[in-house]
Amino acid sequence: MIDKTTLITTVLQRADKLETGHCLDIRTFKRNRSVALIRTGVDAFTVIEDGFGQERWEDVSADKLKRLLKQLLKKEFPRSHKVRLYTLPSYEEANVNRMGHGAGRFGPEDND
Repeated sequence: MIDKTTLITTVLQRADKLETGHCLDIRTFKRNRSVALIRTGVDAFTVIEDGFGQERWEDVSADKLKRLLKQLLKKEFPRSHKVRLYTLPSYEEANVNRMGHGAGRFGPEDND
């Protein structure tokens, strides 16, 4: 858990060290809203918002990333003081941390 006041600087530091294809997953305490940051190139990121809004931004440069993160944090985490931050090898693994809907820490539902 990371304090929301230092989150943007922490995310930008980790994003600089992120390998191509790897993902930073920012989530609320309840894990029901998220912002995913995927490195797609040397100076390119894909940002995926999954919470109050469902949106995707392609080819975001490191310069524009800070401004976009500020906007998304105000929108997706308005009352949060602490935020979860995961570094993952791919975006597909980000949905493992989502609670409910048949997936999450208990795995997918099996209705055989």
